[in-house]
Formats: sequence, C-alpha cells, structure tokens
Amino acid sequence: MSDYRDDHNAPTEEELGHLEDSRDIESERPRARVTDPRELPRPLYRIKAMHSNETFYAYFPKTATAQMPEGAGAEDVTEDEAAEPMELAPAAAVVEEAAYIDLDADDAEAAKAARGLIEKRAMVVVPTRYGRDVCELQGIVEEPGQIGKDEIVPIERIATEDDLRKVESNREREAKAFETCRLKIVARNLPMKLVSAHYLLEEPKVLFYFSAESRVDFRELVKDLVAVFKIRIELRQIGVRDEARVTGGCGVCGRVLCCHGVTDKLVPVSIKMAKDQNLSLNSMKISGPCGRLLCCLAYEYGFYHEARRELPAEGARFQYDGVLFRVIEVNALSGSVKMAGEDGRLLDMPSARFFYSDGRWQVKEEEEEKEN
Repeated sequence: MSDYRDDHNAPTEEELGHLEDSRDIESERPRARVTDPRELPRPLYRIKAMHSNETFYAYFPKTATAQMPEGAGAEDVTEDEAAEPMELAPAAAVVEEAAYIDLDADDAEAAKAARGLIEKRAMVVVPTRYGRDVCELQGIVEEPGQIGKDEIVPIERIATEDDLRKVESNREREAKAFETCRLKIVARNLPMKLVSAHYLLEEPKVLFYFSAESRVDFRELVKDLVAVFKIRIELRQIGVRDEARVTGGCGVCGRVLCCHGVTDKLVPVSIKMAKDQNLSLNSMKISGPCGRLLCCLAYEYGFYHEARRELPAEGARFQYDGVLFRVIEVNALSGSVKMAGEDGRLLDMPSARFFYSDGRWQVKEEEEEKEN
C-alpha cells in the first residue's frame, strides 16, 4: 500500500521523545488551591511582568467610599450604592467613557459605567512573587474561569513618573549587570546560559535568569556577584520553553512566538497531538526555536480531537460498492477521508458520507445521501 505522507521513513514516537515538553524548572513550583470564580474581586485585570513576560490576575483593593467621576454629585448616589464597597482606580487612571454613555442617561448611571475602569497598557505597581515591581495592565478579564490564588495580586497604585524613570534607569543597569554576570560565568566555566537580568523597583536585589541542561552549583558565582553589586543576588534556573517566553522571537509561521505574544501558560505538548493532527513527524517542522514541540499543537488539539470522534480512524476497514476498503488518511480540518480498496481504487470522501452503526463504520450510498 502506498504511503502518501511526505516522510516515508518517519521516526517513531520514542525517537522524537526529546521534543516533548518536560516539566520546566519554573513550572515545578506548587500551585495554590483553585478559586471559585464567584469569589473573585471585580473588576479583575490581567497584568504582565515585563522582565519575565509572565501574566497574573490583579485587582484594586476595595475602598470604604465610592470615588465618583468629576461632575457626579453625592446626591446622585443611592444609599445602597454608597454603602456598597467598590473596586476603584485612582482618578487619573479612570477611563473616560463619555463617548459610550447615552446622553439622556442619569448621572448615576454614567458614574456606574465609568467607575473603576483602568486604561489598557497602563503601568501599575504590584507585589509579584519576585518582589514589588512595575507591570503592564493588559485589560479587564470578563471570564477568568477557575484560577489559583497565587495568580491574583493586589494593585498597589498606578506607576508614577518617578517609577517610570526608575524603570528606564534600571534598563541601563540591567545591561551592565548582564554582561558582568556573563563574564563571571565564563570565568567559572559553568554549564549555564544567562538569559536576562532584572532590577526590581523598590528592593535592593538583582534577578538573573539562566537555563541549563541540569542542576548547576552556582554558590561561588553568587559570591562573585555579591562582591561586585553589594546587594542581594537571586539566580533562577528556567527551562528552554521559559527562555523562549522571556526572550521572544519569530516562529515558523512568521509570527511572534505564542508563548511570548499570545499566552505565557506553557501547557504540555506531546507527539500524539501531532499525530492526531495528521502532521509530518519531522522534528524540523513540528518543533519551535526552543527545541520543543510547537505550542500551537496543544492549542489546536481540542478541535482535532473532537472532530476525529465523528470520523473513522486510520486503518478502519469496511465494505463499500462490493469491495473491502481501508482508511489510509483522515483530514479532520477539511472533513474528508481517503481510503484504498483491494481493487486498487483510491477514494476521497466527505465526512458526511460516514456513519457509525451496529459497532462499525459504514458509508452511505450516493442515492441515500441525496435523499437526506
């Protein structure tokens, strides 16, 4: 039987096992319990740590008194509204919603629409798991689903001009710190690759991210760095997928890497996902710059998995037109099935022609299909 794939000597799953997603160092940290969406504060925002490209959920802590937009008087608020604590932003960060509010609406309704919304791409100060830092607010999360408590942080304030100047100043210091650390690593001949360096906003600490194939004893390196910087040093080992998330880059599709520009959640990816999507098991085609399987395989796997449930599997046999046929290829995306008959015929049929009955797959006759 002919093989119509573009890789006649396709490697086995075992041979491609090194491409599968292993547990990265950063993902091994324990997760907090899942929070019920009904218990989450509102509005809930998504923020991004600029140095690591990680994202978190954030909120402004509740205040005892509602802060009204300019022009809305206290007489416009009912007793129930005044008594209810609300999520509020500083007045300077509230989005102007006048263009979206009906001019005939009452001032109280206008206040509800404009209250507590923060501008997208605003820079805010939050306590991350690394320390207090400036992060980018990406927008409101309408349906967060079930998330861990460690992913929700309180927003302390909108970043001030002084905060932003300090961030800009730190970038120059980070470039020098990166080069200094790199030279120290070379001098110590350590088997590690330095990824990035980062100064926190208000803490005397420098973060260094590095990747390595195994655990590295960097205690002497830390002593060298402390002697140079005279502040606290923190080295964090990350996996190759985390490295791609931090540094970014361009994928085989020509767009920015998904882990850097779409989502930072590094879900496991397996060879089975590539097989179910009928992709060539060529490591150059199904792996990204990080050397692991493409993240998009996991994003699209749900569609293919559901679509294949409505189609016969490759290798399935059945009688059609008085001849025994075998399925040799299933294209879930186009909804077509290619099958080969014992008489040498090759047929490409739409998925609508197939149905499952009496424990096996069958093909509708053309006349029967026209009637339906």
